[in-house]
Amino acid sequence: MHTNRRDAIKMIALGSSALIAQPWRVFGESVPVTAALNARYPFQLADLPYAYDAVEDAVDAETMRLHHSRHHAAYVNNLNRALEQHSEWQGATLRELLEQLDALPEAIRESVRNNGGGHANHELFWALLALTPGALPSGELAERINTTFGSWETLRDQLRGAALSVFGSGWAWLSLSEGELRVETTPNQDTPIMYGRQPLLGIDVWEHAYYLRYQNRRADYVDAVLNQINWDVVSAGLDA
Repeated sequence: MHTNRRDAIKMIALGSSALIAQPWRVFGESVPVTAALNARYPFQLADLPYAYDAVEDAVDAETMRLHHSRHHAAYVNNLNRALEQHSEWQGATLRELLEQLDALPEAIRESVRNNGGGHANHELFWALLALTPGALPSGELAERINTTFGSWETLRDQLRGAALSVFGSGWAWLSLSEGELRVETTPNQDTPIMYGRQPLLGIDVWEHAYYLRYQNRRADYVDAVLNQINWDVVSAGLDA
C-alpha cells in the first residue's frame, strides 16, 4: 500500500499521541519518564500508573488527586498555551525545550521553564512512588551509592537534608552529572536537565505535595517518600 507524506506524518502523530497518553504501559514500569521527555507539542497529561490511593503510606489519596489532576494538569495546559503561537518550537521535544531555554523567545521562556519543568518533574515523581514501601537500592545502583556516599543511609540523610533546606517551593534531587552521582536542590520547577544533568530521583517539596496530611511537617513527608521509592526506576535512569 502506498503511503504519501501527509499520511505518514499523520500516522506518526497518532502513534506519538498513544505513547504520550500511556507512557508506563508502552515503555514498561522501569522507564516511564522516557516518553514524556521525548514527547512534542501538544503535550498531554498521562494517567497515573496506579490508583490515587495506592501510595497511602506516603501520600494520601486526596493530595494525589489534586496534585495530579489539578497542579500537574495546569503545567501541561500552560506549556501548550505558551507554545501555541510559536510553531517554530512545536517540533522540539520536552527535553530539548528544557535544555535550550536560553534560545527560546523571551516572551515564553519563563512559562516553558516553569511549566515544562513542572511537567517533566512530575512525570518522574509519579513513577518514583512504589506500591510497596520499604525497598532499598540494589545491584549496580547500590554499588554506585556506596562508592559515592559511603552507604545508602548517608545518601538518605543527604537527600533528607537537601529537601528540608529548600526555602519555599522546590525539589531535592539525586542526579547524574558527567557520570557522577550528586545530591542537589532546585527552586520552583527547575529540573537538573536545565543544567546538563540527568535527574534520577526527585522529591517534590512544594506545599501542595504534602500539606493536606502533613501540614507544616515537611520532615515527616520527606521520610515517608524516601521509604516509598521505586528503586527500579532510579536504576533504569542510571542505566539510560
